[in-house]
Amino acid sequence: MRLTYYNKSKWFAGIIAVVVSMFAISCARTLTSKKKQVSKTAQEILSNPNNLAICYGGYREQSRDIQPTIAELKEDMKILAAMDIKLIRTYNVYLQEAANLLEAISQLKQENADFEMYLMLGAWIDCKDARTEKPDHFNESEQNAAEIDRAVALANQYPDIVKILAVGNEAMVKWATSYYVEPNIILKWVNYLQNLKKQGKLPTDLWITSSDNFASWGGGGSEYHVEELNQLIKAVDFIAMHTYPMHDTHYNPDFWGVRETETNLSDVEKIDAAMLRAKKHAIAQYESVVKYMKSIGVDKPIHIGETGWATQSNEHYGDLGSRATDEYKSALYYQLMREWTKKTGLICFYFEAFDEQWKDAQNPAGSENHFGLINLQAQAKYALWSAVDKGIFKGLTRNGKPITKTYKGNKAALLQEVKVPPSDFEIKKIKP
Repeated sequence: MRLTYYNKSKWFAGIIAVVVSMFAISCARTLTSKKKQVSKTAQEILSNPNNLAICYGGYREQSRDIQPTIAELKEDMKILAAMDIKLIRTYNVYLQEAANLLEAISQLKQENADFEMYLMLGAWIDCKDARTEKPDHFNESEQNAAEIDRAVALANQYPDIVKILAVGNEAMVKWATSYYVEPNIILKWVNYLQNLKKQGKLPTDLWITSSDNFASWGGGGSEYHVEELNQLIKAVDFIAMHTYPMHDTHYNPDFWGVRETETNLSDVEKIDAAMLRAKKHAIAQYESVVKYMKSIGVDKPIHIGETGWATQSNEHYGDLGSRATDEYKSALYYQLMREWTKKTGLICFYFEAFDEQWKDAQNPAGSENHFGLINLQAQAKYALWSAVDKGIFKGLTRNGKPITKTYKGNKAALLQEVKVPPSDFEIKKIKP
């Protein structure tokens, strides 16, 4: 059909109106995006206990040779965001996962102005000749410098996401016999990073720490109380300490078991009582670090860098050992620690988000493979059943599977597999 001059004018006017309208909408979205995407500082994040934190590894397979894809990482971040997680902890940057995770979060922020997720980025630290017959704990691996450089580069590339750098993971605790280092090596790298901040080569509001066992932070024996540790405590922006009552049900089980005064309780009541003591055990380890820190004249934040409770074990913590691992006890511990840290004003990096089977690939039933709140079949364990009931995972999937409940949501079936902790007498027999 041939257009008249009037029709042409009307047609062009319509096109112009549409273009102007689209431009206006685009500008409005940009302004809204800029308004909503506020990047908080580490201090702001860590001072608000409502900011839930979690330890994360996205590995699905039995080997870390298979790195999770950006699509898989985005899938996981959406699940964690639905759980109100705001802060993720990672462990190393020598593998591609951390860099991919940062890119995944960056893409999610671009796709949704409301998406909010921050990182405590870990740099792995080893001693010289780590994992050999003769590890040299007084000297460091030549790989450490490159690991720190990679962490610095990522912190600068993603300043809106990386808010904390953690130098080492349980790198100072002496039972890590194959790789631990003396505190002076961690201190060296913490000071290096703090100096980069002063020089303007790292964001000034980036916080620096090390994530280590409570004993390594002065809560243990006198062998840890050295001047280099004191200097390290003064150098970090906050202390990230680990506590694991689950492991102590075997190695330090004084709090565990069924007391003589509890023999008339029901099985569930006996378990509940033991788990309350487990919580108190964790609090005591936290307080031991506070006490040591203050004894050297320091007063700064202490947060829980790692704690968790496995749901399965065929080792020390399973049915033939301390009978600690199952979904019921794990859920109780998760709830107790979240309640305590929120009430106390602490951030707790709970270990961990998802099961990872590479950690003990030769032993599928090993506890290290079963610390996740969600298993490899995309099933929420008992700790998250209420979240499934509330529908927070609706429309979300992991590996193409919707998030459902373990045991098909049958609590009676779950409880059939839950064992009562040993008696005091039995504890004395199994204590190492």
